[in-house]
Amino acid sequence: MNYSQTLEWMFTQLPMYQTQGATAYRKDITNTVLLAEHLNHPEKELKCIHVAGTNGKGSTSHLLASVLQEAGYKVGLYTSPHLKDFRERIKINGQCITEEYVCEFIARNKAFFEAQHMSFFEMSVGLAFEYFKREQTDFNIIEVGMGGRLDATNIITPFLSIITNIGLDHTQFLGTTLEAIAMEKAGIIKPYIPVIIGEYVSETQPIFINQAQKSEAPIYFASDLIKDTYPSALLGDYQLHNKKTVQQAFAVLQELGCVQLTDNTIKQGFLNVITNTGLQGRWQQLQSEPKVICDTAHNAHGLSLVMQQLKKESFGQLHIVLGMVADKNLDEVLPLFPKNAIYYFCCPNNFRGLNATVLQEKAATFGLIGSTFNSVSNAYENARNSALADDFIYVGGSTFVVAEIL
Repeated sequence: MNYSQTLEWMFTQLPMYQTQGATAYRKDITNTVLLAEHLNHPEKELKCIHVAGTNGKGSTSHLLASVLQEAGYKVGLYTSPHLKDFRERIKINGQCITEEYVCEFIARNKAFFEAQHMSFFEMSVGLAFEYFKREQTDFNIIEVGMGGRLDATNIITPFLSIITNIGLDHTQFLGTTLEAIAMEKAGIIKPYIPVIIGEYVSETQPIFINQAQKSEAPIYFASDLIKDTYPSALLGDYQLHNKKTVQQAFAVLQELGCVQLTDNTIKQGFLNVITNTGLQGRWQQLQSEPKVICDTAHNAHGLSLVMQQLKKESFGQLHIVLGMVADKNLDEVLPLFPKNAIYYFCCPNNFRGLNATVLQEKAATFGLIGSTFNSVSNAYENARNSALADDFIYVGGSTFVVAEIL
């Protein structure tokens, strides 16, 4: 199979949460353990930092990788989901895994995958671990897909664990309270391995402390320990917490003697994060006059931060291109959006996409008024044609919406 055929096989034959939602979720890591054994345990030869959390995982992971790259290390980076190309999930020093390696890996292990009914995510994790081992990376930043305790990435023993924050997302899998979700995320805390907590609230802090104590894992609350941060190419104010988390992580790593960094290396890593890693979709400006910003925030916690950022902008008229997936809790997220905007409702080109008319009708009950369009690109084009030079266009609601206009 060529690359496109290989991806088609991965995407359609086996469950993939990005496209199929709940039917793709695995409630244990048995398959991942079997896969690791089949691949001769590449994860055991990797030096990893494990990153979990409701929001900020991607930004934090990319910032970590960028700083380590600035220090001269060869850095593997595993993240999800991808925006345009599957290969974005697996990078070394900002360069995507090759199409040839993806094809070869799937072809070599296809019979095993079929026999064990491996999920898309499980295959992807195995691919990343084997690739990083083969390329002899110095460090590897491994982002959790969902939750933590039962995530396929949780077979690693990292030398540092990070939990960015806790919010209500994927509640059908992780629990309906902050405490329950925190328990799932805290499942990445390992015996004697230091853990960094980016943000906490009164409901989640005791969970983290208790789990760390059980594991005899040193715990650090970055929001309490780091006062000042460095400028970054990631522009949203909400990145403040992610930067503090990363700075605390490197403070711990330097204390442990794992890395040798200067303050300037961290500064350059923050400033060059997009160039070094290729990160997209985080308060990303696409044009000016009118100013266009896209952001992949898609749950209540993330969207509330982005909407706070939006309030700081100056503009004549606000235009919002909005699309979501069908399993989103609209009663929770739609009240976060401003009423003084013109809305362009659309459905992302994805099996999970929410019908634009359904979104429009539900949004109207919260005072959000606008028109429907038959595609994301059509909605975006109409917003650009309608907006004046001093207006502002925001594109978001779903990772898939952002992916279609990038």
